[in-house]
Amino acid sequence: MIDLADRALRKLRELQFNRDARAVLASAPVRAVDDGVILFSMIGTRVVLPYLVAAKSLHARLGRGRFAILDDGTLTEVDKDLLARHLDHPEIRSIHAVDTGAAPRGGCWERLLTLLELRRDAYVIQLDSDTVTLGPVEEITQAIAAGRNFTLRGDRDAAWLPAEHFAADLAAMPASAHVQTKAESVMAELCAVLPEPRHYVRGCAGFAGFAPGGLDRSVAEAFSRKAEAMLGPGVWSQWGSEQVMSNVIVANEGEPVLLPYDRYLNFWNEPVGAEVAFVHFVGTYRYHGGVYARAATRAVAALDAGLARAA
Repeated sequence: MIDLADRALRKLRELQFNRDARAVLASAPVRAVDDGVILFSMIGTRVVLPYLVAAKSLHARLGRGRFAILDDGTLTEVDKDLLARHLDHPEIRSIHAVDTGAAPRGGCWERLLTLLELRRDAYVIQLDSDTVTLGPVEEITQAIAAGRNFTLRGDRDAAWLPAEHFAADLAAMPASAHVQTKAESVMAELCAVLPEPRHYVRGCAGFAGFAPGGLDRSVAEAFSRKAEAMLGPGVWSQWGSEQVMSNVIVANEGEPVLLPYDRYLNFWNEPVGAEVAFVHFVGTYRYHGGVYARAATRAVAALDAGLARAA
């Protein structure tokens, strides 16, 4: 009964959020620019409204780029017309057209493999729909200018470290241990498919930047084959393996920009201070306390006020 009540309360909070987020539909359409930067997301019909908040609020602060979308198979023609009107006719690809090869199917692997194709000649920013940009993003601007990858940290203490730093006893882990924990425990061995030196960072795939060129899907498939052999296909196909791969790529193309956690953070039901520039409203506490709705309302108000790119 408690679980049913929790689900009902969450659904109610989601409906309330979407009601508030509808204000984004009254904001001015984005004028996209084909300037070598792509803001890329995988979305479906359920998250069109929050995605528009995420996409418009980041673009307004960044002041550059065009949009590309991977349709999870649920976008309607009405959704696509709305996206065309608000985001200046974004490129939309279908998840069903993505061949995952040696990588798992599902779990956002189609998103990552599409991203690796897009980054051949563009700087690609992976942006989750449950994010809101609230302030200046000069760290992102600087990363793009320097041709460096960036990532939202998975937690405040996340650091760019040699792959062997994460070694742990895989055999001693319970079967229920998360795929990311298991993969990190043998990261040095998994990264043997990469050129030296080999690094890793516990980043968050919900917001990450990939400089043009770099590691491609052949590396992702080689890593995936090795991970499947070491962890087992049942483990490696679990949700979270794509984030491991994203972290590996971000960490192994020179030192990445790790976004300062006091300004770019994951929401864990803690206060969001005035200094925060970017929030990822992760699923666990997404709708708690109305914080997400207030952040979205604030971001849309900034759009309505004619927000210019922060210098």
